[in-house]
Amino acid sequence: MFLGRFYHNLDDKGRLTVPARFRDDLSNGGAYVMQGFDQNLLVLPTVSFDALSHRISKMSMTDPTTRLLRRLLYSSANHVTVDNSGRILIPQYLREAVNLDIQVVVVGNGEYFEIWSPDEWSKQDDLLLDAQMNAHRFSALDLTSE
Repeated sequence: MFLGRFYHNLDDKGRLTVPARFRDDLSNGGAYVMQGFDQNLLVLPTVSFDALSHRISKMSMTDPTTRLLRRLLYSSANHVTVDNSGRILIPQYLREAVNLDIQVVVVGNGEYFEIWSPDEWSKQDDLLLDAQMNAHRFSALDLTSE
């Protein structure tokens, strides 16, 4: 499970050092890095990407929203593996799509992790720090334990 927040730098070739505690989850088949939904990148282990792909393949391709989702995810997806130094290569087109420069924020999100520019993550962090809005925002979700 991907948990926590980490600040890392991309090297001059666009490689990101994956947080050490995330590497084991990527060692079995690598991962897919793709454009996210919030001006960020998503990194899904191959098994999670395959499960997502299976769900999407069951959606009707006659539905315009499904086609947009497929285009967003599949046109941006790139398979990556962790090298001997613990890095993955973030393709240039993905770095440009979400305005990544040198410093990035790596954010655990359960079954996957996200990569953010510091400016965009700061906006998200501001939202998350608003306790009153969180109480309203999340009130409709059933977060009770079984």
